[in-house]
Amino acid sequence: MATLAEIRAKLQQQDTRSGSTSGAQGGDRAIYAHWNIPEGSTAKLRFLADGNEKNDFFWVERNMIRLPFQGVKGQMDSKPVMVQVPCVEMYNDGTACPILGEVRGWFKDPSLEDMGRKYWKKRGYIMQGFVRESPMNEDETPENPIRRFIISPQIFNVIKAALMDTEIEELPTDFDRGLDFLVTKTQKGGYADYSTSKWSRKESELLSAERTAIAEHGLFDLSEFLPKKPSETELKIIHQMFEASVDGQPYDPDLFGQYYKPAGLQVNASNQSAPAPAPVAATPEPTPAPAPVTATPESTPAPTTSGSTSDILNMIRQRKSAE
Repeated sequence: MATLAEIRAKLQQQDTRSGSTSGAQGGDRAIYAHWNIPEGSTAKLRFLADGNEKNDFFWVERNMIRLPFQGVKGQMDSKPVMVQVPCVEMYNDGTACPILGEVRGWFKDPSLEDMGRKYWKKRGYIMQGFVRESPMNEDETPENPIRRFIISPQIFNVIKAALMDTEIEELPTDFDRGLDFLVTKTQKGGYADYSTSKWSRKESELLSAERTAIAEHGLFDLSEFLPKKPSETELKIIHQMFEASVDGQPYDPDLFGQYYKPAGLQVNASNQSAPAPAPVAATPEPTPAPAPVTATPESTPAPTTSGSTSDILNMIRQRKSAE
């Protein structure tokens, strides 16, 4: 774990690199679903360092891409479904994301900017720590009180802004002089809003029970809760799913079910031609108010194009072949 000064320097470097261009699997009880707290309430969290000492931060970034489908092939009266797939650029090993490779070009055309935002990666951050006060009753909590948190960009911006505040002298994760984080849920424009969340102004030390839990259970290596990096075969499947989604086709469980599927969808294994990794279902996430995607420099969002999704994809491919 880096010092507070080193964290500030790294955050500054990241801001400089980005310039003005403005994991975890579902069903895990270790994840504290702060987005389910009642509106107008506050949860008090205490973040802890990453168990991976090579990570300078107390979080890892998770990038997912959402692929909407009109329904499920072969199902009558099927409702629209969403499939989440990992964006391989989050692994920082030089692997190119097949979806972003196409979508980046859409931002050059004002008529395609809205479509670009729709398929652009969605950032989230995985952290860990204690839930010191919770305004909701959980049906069941894990034996290990060290919980994991999936933090939205809206909340992360609040966390990051305070870290850059020179009046904070110690890391918020410090055992003796750390700070609690207060997640407050309100509503804005019909969406959950967390912009009033904040760090506590008063330092506090970890309780003896919290220190004992760390000694007994250890800290999570947060990188272990990122989605598994897709193989070459899975990357091809992801691109095929992307094309089917943009074309307005229904989700095909026979083609994609053994790789990635909507949350809750049961796939008939007898229809699969070969064994494959366990399907990845969507992880429940908070729903903050919509914000502009910072993919490339953008002006005021253009109105949605009136053409069908298949027309859009064909137009893009024709342009690429003509270049």
